Order: sequence, then structure tokens, then C-alpha cells
Amino acid sequence: MRVIAWLVEGTWPACVDAVRAHAPGAAEVVLLHVSGPEVPAVAHGAFDGLLGRGHRSGHHPAEGWERDPGDRLEALGGTSASALLDAAARRLGRPCVREERSGRAEREVVAAAEGAGLLVLARDGDRSRLGPKSLGPAVRFAVDHAPCPVLLVWPEPAPGLTTMPPSPPHPRP
Repeated sequence: MRVIAWLVEGTWPACVDAVRAHAPGAAEVVLLHVSGPEVPAVAHGAFDGLLGRGHRSGHHPAEGWERDPGDRLEALGGTSASALLDAAARRLGRPCVREERSGRAEREVVAAAEGAGLLVLARDGDRSRLGPKSLGPAVRFAVDHAPCPVLLVWPEPAPGLTTMPPSPPHPRP
């Protein structure tokens, strides 16, 4: 059995703890982190749009070309993902595979879950109350499209039943 744990900054400890509690000891555990292209793409676009492609520093030609900040953001994102996966592997405390992907997170997660026995992920919406709004768009997509069973966890203790949305009125006969 292969168990995929989708790790996101801020909620990953709950996913790792759920894997520790629910994945069989013989299961192959994959710790998955997906980096979206949004932030570096915005920085690349801003650099190109504001300064023009191939913008020189304007000081002395020998100083060369200015550096695109999007490149630095891509490198920082990779370092951050690697640190998160390292911390998760330490918390898991058993052999695992670390997988980094880039792209639309929800689609990458669904693709990674193909052939898996379990997908573990955390709620990413309004976690102050029970109900459908506790799932953001990315997690909702993954839950709806996962090709395997899904374990959906609360990153912190679940809110009380009093936070549940009211029932709709029953239709009269």
C-alpha cells in the first residue's frame, strides 16, 4: 500500500501525525509538497514589465545585466520545500519517500494519488466552524477527484458542534 501525505506550510504536522496513526507499518509513505508557479511568475512578469527584458543596471556596462528576482524566489521556494520535507520526515520517524512537484497543487496531488491506497490531506479553508467552508478550493478539488480513499484531517482540534451550519427547514407535505 502506498500512502500519499500532501504537505502544506502550516498544516503539515497534522497530516504527518495522521499518517503515523493510520498508515500500516508496511506502507510506503510518500511525503508530497507542491510548489505553485504563481509567486516566481509574478516576479518574472514584474521584472520584465517594469524594467524590460535584458535590463542593464544603468551604472557601468561592465557590471552586466540585472538579475531577475523571480529566479531568486524559485530558489528560495525549493529550499523552503526541502526544509519542510526534512522536518516532516523527522516527525514521521520512519522510512519515507520525499516528493516535490511544481504546478497547480490540486492537479498535482490528484496525479500523485493515482495508484495510492490512501491520500492524507488537511483542511485549508475556514477552520473556525464545521461545514463545507472548512475546505478551500484546492483541497475540495483533491477530495472530489482523488482516485483513492481520502483521509481529511483538521490541522488543530475540530470546532464544536455548535459551529455547524443550521439545518434547512423540512418541506411541508
